[in-house]
Amino acid sequence: MMNILVPIGTSSNANQTLQYAVDFAQDFGAEIYVMEVFNVSGKTGTLANITQKVADNSKERLKEIVGTVDTKDVSIKIASFNGELKDGLKEIDKGIGIDLIILAPRSNDIKEENYLGQTSGAIIKRTNIPTLIVPKGTAYKSFKNILVAFKSGILKRKRILDPLIEMKNKHNANVNLLMVKTPGYSDDDLKINTALMDISSQLTFTENSTTYHGVLEHFQAKQPDLLCVFRRKRGFFKKLWEKSTISKSEFYAPVPVLVLSVKKD
Repeated sequence: MMNILVPIGTSSNANQTLQYAVDFAQDFGAEIYVMEVFNVSGKTGTLANITQKVADNSKERLKEIVGTVDTKDVSIKIASFNGELKDGLKEIDKGIGIDLIILAPRSNDIKEENYLGQTSGAIIKRTNIPTLIVPKGTAYKSFKNILVAFKSGILKRKRILDPLIEMKNKHNANVNLLMVKTPGYSDDDLKINTALMDISSQLTFTENSTTYHGVLEHFQAKQPDLLCVFRRKRGFFKKLWEKSTISKSEFYAPVPVLVLSVKKD
């Protein structure tokens, strides 16, 4: 795990997320890129000047946020992008190769009842890069107990489990699998990827209306300090494809959530 991207939005708690990322990066020997995306359009004659001014202001704001955290010995680089969020993510990933995105669930302009806001929801929805969602005020600590929840054990994408395996090995964590049988599941769904089985210490089967309800039922018993789920169009965060937010009634976790994509790049 070499390069970590931290998108900086309008949240007043952006420095907390960045501090978590710094502590995480120090533990894994990674570098951090902080990024802000803006969208400037106008007449050709003035567009270049306006874009440059906005870019300069963006970089200055990012520098101020970086200045509020204890950077330790972690390399932090600043990147800004003019355009759409999804294009900015693709551009920076193409340029340096992002191994992990670390972000907060929502920015401060989103209603409190939402877990994922417009920006954080869009990132989860539109990228295949592994993403770690860190709740507000969470201090970085070792992951000793990891709960992996899913409704299908089929994982076709190569190396999808790499971030999970790296975290498990780094912290010598126990990995508990939670296989949630939801209405309409098939026999193929019950075939669990061998690589996933190899890193686990326990497998639990449960039947619930959604994967999230399965997590709710077993969360206290498993007491994880990291929850891992898979990004599928009709999977854990399927509501993102109907809208770009997730309310706390649809999902909420008091611990960091690692989202891995099963979709091919």
